[in-house]
Amino acid sequence: MKRSVMVAMSGGVDSSVSALLLREAGFETAGVTLCLGPADGPGESPRCCGPQAIDDARRACARIGIPHHVLDFSVEFDRDVIEYFVRGYAGGRTPNPCVECNRRLKFGALLDRAVALGFDALATGHYARIEAGPSGPRLKKARDERKDQSYFLYSIPGAALGKVLFPVGGLLKEEVRAIARKAGLPAADRRESQDICFIPDGDYRRFIERRMEPPQPGLIVDAEGREVGRHRGLPFYTIGQRKSLGGGMGAARYVISIEPGMNRLVVGERGRLRARGLVADDPNLLVPSLPPAVFAKVRSSHGGAACAVERGADGLRVIFDEPQEAITPGQSVVLYDGDTVLGGAVIRASLGEQ
Repeated sequence: MKRSVMVAMSGGVDSSVSALLLREAGFETAGVTLCLGPADGPGESPRCCGPQAIDDARRACARIGIPHHVLDFSVEFDRDVIEYFVRGYAGGRTPNPCVECNRRLKFGALLDRAVALGFDALATGHYARIEAGPSGPRLKKARDERKDQSYFLYSIPGAALGKVLFPVGGLLKEEVRAIARKAGLPAADRRESQDICFIPDGDYRRFIERRMEPPQPGLIVDAEGREVGRHRGLPFYTIGQRKSLGGGMGAARYVISIEPGMNRLVVGERGRLRARGLVADDPNLLVPSLPPAVFAKVRSSHGGAACAVERGADGLRVIFDEPQEAITPGQSVVLYDGDTVLGGAVIRASLGEQ
């Protein structure tokens, strides 16, 4: 019996090629595009997967020869992704909406919908791999390390890995584009966006201002608590930031701490950004047990660092072999053993500056 697969399609090259590869492999394949809501302001583009993306995905499906469907997930997207993003910044954190979108939407609500509709699996155009392991499927880094998206996927429930496919995870980006060109897919040479999908202009500060009460200005203090300036609202800052702190501070200063309870920023020299470890909440582990030594990434662009991990009742405690810079509450710490993703959690706080 053929397996049936729902492919989440944005209209871009990666999801289009994913659908093509599955169709050519003999799967019963259908594309689905999520309608995630209208524009957030007058004269602005709709959120990701708006009318243009839906049309692009429909044309790709027609070219491949598979059906295309549109599902309205605008309520879920607003509640589970956008509000999470805004609440995080309002609370002095730097949230990662892509991690939460994967957790709640793509591999939560959408996967549930796919199963309810009778599909055996959900596929996406993410650059990652899933391989069989001794105790079940394992999430792995992509073959193309430049495009690897495994950091954003650690939050997939372990029980769901057996129902998820990443068809382009074993390919280089150049190979994906070559396949798309050969097949005549519309998105073959489309430029990629690096922005948050629901903030296409990249101005998250302006987006936040429209979604919450006006941020309140407050004090900027040094590590000893001495006032050195004023900030224009905590949501406009993140750990490690140097720009937009104002002049008059003498030597270069970086945001080393955000204190929402006192509505103040703490700044200091770059060396104060280094911390020996962190604590993290809401862990999702994809293996039965963690090895004694692992590598951890504290943001998507982080190269990873050797560490030891302890699991407690309230989350994870990670201690690095060498202090790491700019550990940021709200971002995720993701654990690796080689190219295998062991799991991860949301950073609550760093442990002591060095």
